Amino acid sequence: MRALVFNSGHDVRVEHLPKPIIDEDDDIVVQVSAAGLGGADLHIYRGQIPGIRERDILGREFVGTVAAAGQAVKELKEGDRVVVPSVVACGICFFCQRRQFAACERSNLDRGTLMNEKIIRSGAAFFGYGHFHGGLPGGQAEFVRVPAANVGPVKIPEGMCDDQAIFLCDVLPTAYQAVLNCEIERGDSLAIFGAGPVGQMAAACARMLGVERIYICDRHDHLLRFAAEHYDAIPINFNAVNPEQFIIEHTGFRGADCVIDAVGFEAEGSPLESAMATVKLAGGSGKALRRAIASVRRGGRISVAGSYSGMLHGFMFGSVFEKNVTIKAGRTHVQRYVRELMTYVQEGKLQPEQLVSHHFSLEDGPQAYKLYHNHLEECRKIVLVPGLMQ
Repeated sequence: MRALVFNSGHDVRVEHLPKPIIDEDDDIVVQVSAAGLGGADLHIYRGQIPGIRERDILGREFVGTVAAAGQAVKELKEGDRVVVPSVVACGICFFCQRRQFAACERSNLDRGTLMNEKIIRSGAAFFGYGHFHGGLPGGQAEFVRVPAANVGPVKIPEGMCDDQAIFLCDVLPTAYQAVLNCEIERGDSLAIFGAGPVGQMAAACARMLGVERIYICDRHDHLLRFAAEHYDAIPINFNAVNPEQFIIEHTGFRGADCVIDAVGFEAEGSPLESAMATVKLAGGSGKALRRAIASVRRGGRISVAGSYSGMLHGFMFGSVFEKNVTIKAGRTHVQRYVRELMTYVQEGKLQPEQLVSHHFSLEDGPQAYKLYHNHLEECRKIVLVPGLMQ
């Protein structure tokens, strides 16, 4: 089969690899019809995720058709169209029983990325995210083996297209969890840092849940225009104005009630932060998180959806304490939200497919990565389609 693999930083290639087979009785093999290219993939492309090895298959977002099913698979059969969560969870461990699927302690036998808790078991495995997170081949391929198929994959209902379903793998659940973690109340204001797919979908979910005032901050005008046109968000280009000051001045000089960090460690930080990250003394930039802390009101809530690992330089914990701020952060419990969000998409309450700006064949995947990395052609979201004729 053909698959998109990591070679080195800024170098991904299409290679021919063996087609996966059933290893465990509760496995399925999925023939991929669409795979998303998202921010998590760009982290790998830029060489910023530990545990990635040469020829690892990329991609944590994919949908397709069941090509084979193990004898212990209960609800799915060959020919079913399925959306596959990015998180792999066993369904029976301590955390899965509490619906904290991203903390599953059985799906990932690798060491994980915790730095100061060596005896705590690793969290859940993820597709296409390296050998600290389970080492599972990703979905930017023609076929994928999906373990624990009784817990993860969900049948796609009739009438739902791949461009809609692909968002249920990771982006929409991440955005929805971020909004729920804000514990938004009627009349609250919400500021979102980052207008990529997660930030856009957070704005969509917040609007669906009745949030009246949404600020969205980014440096790319085409993304800000999209959020303003589709979700009536107030756009703030932080290359033009100071977003923290703008938000504070427009909220009675208090700050936003809730803030979502949808950027994570790749925010453009200071030269010192860049140098520290290069020599592995920091896990990336804390600029987006500092902006969130500065923008939130006293007693407000911050929800961190952007990815972080390791230590952060300049984490303003004194301000968090002084302002009585609540912070919720972490990986997404995708399985908890997929069916609920699928219903919202079916009902038209959420229309994630509008965000898709580009389709590429799997063979043109390297070109797609370069375009997305460089923010060319007003790119918003890319979907890779095996066999697509350009």
